[in-house]
Amino acid sequence: MSPQQVANRLPVVFPDDESMRISHETIYQELYVQGRGHLRADLHKALRTGRARRAPRRAAKRPRVPGELLIANRPKDVDGRTVPGHWEGDLIIGKDSGSAIGTLVERATRFTILLHLPHRHDAESVADAIAHEITRLPEHLARSLTWDQGCELVGSHQRITDETGLSVWFCDPASPWQRGTNENTNGLLRQYFPKGTDLSVHTRADLDNVADGLNARPRKTLGWRTPAEALAEVP
Repeated sequence: MSPQQVANRLPVVFPDDESMRISHETIYQELYVQGRGHLRADLHKALRTGRARRAPRRAAKRPRVPGELLIANRPKDVDGRTVPGHWEGDLIIGKDSGSAIGTLVERATRFTILLHLPHRHDAESVADAIAHEITRLPEHLARSLTWDQGCELVGSHQRITDETGLSVWFCDPASPWQRGTNENTNGLLRQYFPKGTDLSVHTRADLDNVADGLNARPRKTLGWRTPAEALAEVP
């Protein structure tokens, strides 16, 4: 019987005895010599696999960003912030990475849209939320989207382009300044959605109220107009 089978069998055999609970990781740690990964003596003969060394864990492979979609290849007119319709996006992650809220910020006007992701924040769920919000905008406000290299968008960028018209670009690894407007906005949002909290408790109405509040704040960079006013002035 494997350590995993032992750990999961105990609650079945002893349903009312909380002391008879142990994780399979703890069993492995007791069997293998700490630091070297070798079994004590000949205990490996009792394991189903019969291995004297524990096989190392392999991290799941992250989807690779196509080189042609890296930010270095993004059209230079996006940098100038003179043409509206270019967005920066990211996820705010909640407690134990179990919940998230998506953020979209328009680069020229600083207008913010929050994506409601109450149950999941995988590639398909994020793509659904982006498509739902962007297709509600006029076509000239859906030009491009710049994201980090999180796997939630790498696997669905083509679908987003097909459904919304946004060209999708990815930042270099560990380069949050390449989405500076979005990073600053996420900092403001943490006043409403603190780190380490469950973000799934927030309703669609909650997110709309927070976004409305941000979009009604006068901004120095906009000549003390609000993002909502700046977006409304876009021809």
